[in-house]
Amino acid sequence: MTTSVIIPAAGSGTRLGEDRPKAFVDVGGVSILSRTVASVLAADCLDLDRIIVVVPDHLIDPVTDDLRIAPCEVVVVPGGAERTDSVRAGAEHVTGEFVLVHDAARPFTPPAVFDRVVAALRAGHPVVVPGLPVVDTLKRVDEHGRIGATVDRSVLRAIQTPQGFHADALVTAYGNTVSAPDSAVGANTTDDAALAERAGLPVYLVDGDPDAFKITTPWDLRLARAMAQGWD
Repeated sequence: MTTSVIIPAAGSGTRLGEDRPKAFVDVGGVSILSRTVASVLAADCLDLDRIIVVVPDHLIDPVTDDLRIAPCEVVVVPGGAERTDSVRAGAEHVTGEFVLVHDAARPFTPPAVFDRVVAALRAGHPVVVPGLPVVDTLKRVDEHGRIGATVDRSVLRAIQTPQGFHADALVTAYGNTVSAPDSAVGANTTDDAALAERAGLPVYLVDGDPDAFKITTPWDLRLARAMAQGWD
């Protein structure tokens, strides 16, 4: 079963506080996006058909040049205003039987996470997500900052990527056509599997990995740079 991987990398990453889009921030001498592409290529289980990278329009040419050395086909396309728009743009170029949607800001995702997601897809699950148990105590808080209840964390998981789909399941999740950016289904969501849930598709959970954390804040960036220093 061949696999296409969509990497949405068109976000501004304003919470990171850097002077460039998040995916292009330097981590140990290499951009976050380049490290993420390398982590995809390191996953031998994928039987990669192509990688589709979705970036701001003005960065298409430099990203295409940077990724030209990849050992599989890489397609670089312009993204949209929201993440869902970018995933739709990438999905128009999917040719694999399976599709993984993987955050550009998770550069240290181990190959084993890709392995588990793809194994579950091959076992027949139409949508698969990796996740971790929640370790902190969770409280429900009202708009005035008052705690209303303690939430049972045993039934909760923190969801990561790659999120895997049978190709037809991704089309269903995004509202029956991947080329309908005006669709009201799941507008402005950060979780592709949530769209599958709304469409009535079963979503299967596999184990994630702490190393697959998402770089979102300056603290995350410091952690990523420390990891890069240790790994390289």
